Amino acid sequence: MKGKDWAIFWALGLIWGTSFLWIKIAIVDISPLVLVGFRTLFASIGLLAIVLFNRKKMPNREELRKKIPVFIVLALTNISIPWALISWGEQYVDSGIASILNSAMPLFTIIIAPLMLKDERITLPKVGGLMTGFIGVVILMFPSIHGGWTDNLLGQAACLLATVFYAFAAVYGCKKSAGLPPEMQSFLQLSIGSAVIWVAIFSIEGVPALPTKTITWVALLWLGLLCSCIAYIFYFYLLHKVGPTSVSMVTYIPPLIGVLLGITFLGETFYWQSILGALLILSGIFLVNLKSKASRLEPAE
Repeated sequence: MKGKDWAIFWALGLIWGTSFLWIKIAIVDISPLVLVGFRTLFASIGLLAIVLFNRKKMPNREELRKKIPVFIVLALTNISIPWALISWGEQYVDSGIASILNSAMPLFTIIIAPLMLKDERITLPKVGGLMTGFIGVVILMFPSIHGGWTDNLLGQAACLLATVFYAFAAVYGCKKSAGLPPEMQSFLQLSIGSAVIWVAIFSIEGVPALPTKTITWVALLWLGLLCSCIAYIFYFYLLHKVGPTSVSMVTYIPPLIGVLLGITFLGETFYWQSILGALLILSGIFLVNLKSKASRLEPAE
């Protein structure tokens, strides 16, 4: 990755890292599905404003119509299904375990990517970097695991299955969604995903209970406008610039940021594992991107 790519990569990781703190705040007041519903709704509104502001640079309707099937797939596999699985799973597993399971996404990505993209080959530096980073996440989050790995296997399975969907969506999006500005890609994915989520909310919960606290609305706006709207613009930019395996490494950063924010703002205990875990995460990220090319990725035949 080049300098600009690294800056956007770390900005994306920092933004998504703050989501742990705001989700903890919001989930006290509303259900997981309603949280996801408002998050995607606010993200869609923000992205619509950006798209309209830049409408002269946006593709015409005919180009968009051709891409709609692609973004229906992305909305389901990158938003609706995994977010619902994680929301359900986190009712039964500790946040530390959920963070570790979510960080398995790059491991699935490196398996799926070579099947669909020519330039995404399995190499020793990539495998070594992915494993180093994942071990770092495990060490980093280990002190926050309370319930153990043997409890609530269905909840753990749901969180792990979500990462498989994420990995597929990253590779599929890299192969199929190129040609549109990142703002439009983000808008199509999140707006379609939001529609699916709200249908699920009214089907499962009926008329949803609205947030009752001001801080909850602040959390939802933060999660929607920053952690989804801006974050997915960064995500789609990186996806087509550096490829799904490299961009998937961003999932190693949120646990690190989450731990730092927890220590700083929530008074959580500092453990020596935090330093070791952080060093392994950073080492893994740089190892995966060692001698990487920023060339255009081509679909596999």
